[in-house]
Amino acid sequence: MSIRSKVLSSFKKLHKTRLEVFREDDRALAVARDKINLEFRKNKDEKDTEKISELIQIAEDSEDILRRNVVQGIVREEDKALRLRIRKDVLRSDPMYSLDVKYEVPQKKPNSSDNPS
Repeated sequence: MSIRSKVLSSFKKLHKTRLEVFREDDRALAVARDKINLEFRKNKDEKDTEKISELIQIAEDSEDILRRNVVQGIVREEDKALRLRIRKDVLRSDPMYSLDVKYEVPQKKPNSSDNPS
C-alpha cells in the first residue's frame, strides 16, 4: 500500500470512528471533524516518509483510543438520568465496565461536627 493510500485510509477511518462515537451529538461531531481536518491539513505538505509514517501511526493510535475508550453519555429528559452508550468496541477488560463486578456505595462517615457533645 502506498504512503498516500495509508494517509487517506487513516483519515477515512478516523472520520468513520468519529461518526460512530459521537452519533447524534452534532457539537461533538463538528468539533472532532474540524480537529481531524486541521491536523491532516497542517501536515499536507510533509515530504519526509519517515515523518509521514509517524503521523499515520499517531492517527491510527488516536482512532483506536477514540473507538475503544470514549463512552457517550446522554441525559434522559424525563428524569435527568445519564444513560451511557457503550459500544461493543469499548474496552471491557477494565473492571469499570465488567458486568461481574459488584459496586458498593460508600457509607457517609459521621463527621465530628455532626455529633454535638
